[in-house]
Amino acid sequence: MKIAVVKLSGKAIEDFISNPDCLKVIKKLHAIYDGLIIVHGAGNQISEWTTALGGKNNFIDGQRVTDEFSMNVVAAVQAGMINSRITGFLCSKDLNAVGLTGIDNNIFVADYTDDKLGFVGIPKINKNISWLRDLMLTSTIPVFSSICRDESGNLMNVNADIFTNILAASLNAETVFFVSDVKGVLLNGKIKNKICQDEIAEGINNKQITGGMIPKLQSCVSLINAGVKKVWIGNNLSNFLISEPDKKANGTWIIRENKKEIKKMPIFNEIAEVV
Repeated sequence: MKIAVVKLSGKAIEDFISNPDCLKVIKKLHAIYDGLIIVHGAGNQISEWTTALGGKNNFIDGQRVTDEFSMNVVAAVQAGMINSRITGFLCSKDLNAVGLTGIDNNIFVADYTDDKLGFVGIPKINKNISWLRDLMLTSTIPVFSSICRDESGNLMNVNADIFTNILAASLNAETVFFVSDVKGVLLNGKIKNKICQDEIAEGINNKQITGGMIPKLQSCVSLINAGVKKVWIGNNLSNFLISEPDKKANGTWIIRENKKEIKKMPIFNEIAEVV
């Protein structure tokens, strides 16, 4: 089964809903692939709602400290408002879509990462996920919020990029699209149309790839090493060639080539977007 996963950062959601060209791409992906999944973050809206409700936004190493109050806000905003908006938008455009979380049908359980972070975890597949493939075969688009649960049923805040990686690897997805505020991979002053693992390693070693792009690309490489054929990263879903990474287009394709792989990274290594 040929599956594509589209991960929307919180900053990309408004453009996704308002830009008609994005809808054209989604409809084309839906036609090309046997199954299409959307995973989303929540961007700054969680922080805005936390402040509005009288809470505090605290972070450690870029990760949100999630106490019980914060967890309730995260769940309400991400699994409630944002998920409903995306699902409702797709349904209004004659696409069958269903809003889901990492809790639904017992698909994920999350392990705690650090006591200092509170209800923050790394998800693991909890059961056979053939039901998700069956759902996609009905031409339904699952729209996932990355909210999960722990072993006792407590809600857990899970990074949407990590969630995407583990879900895509578990489904043997063919393609993963990361839509964020990053235009693509910049090397030698230009956005690369495509890049392989060796080039990523070289870019990191010579310090052309720095900062937050390092974990982003290590995360992409981990997907390639897990069997995903190609990964796309960019900020404009409305303007790229879906299945032609050899041609000039928006964003950067990360692809496998018959070269020595860079050191494999765990598929949960990216902490690129805090929710």
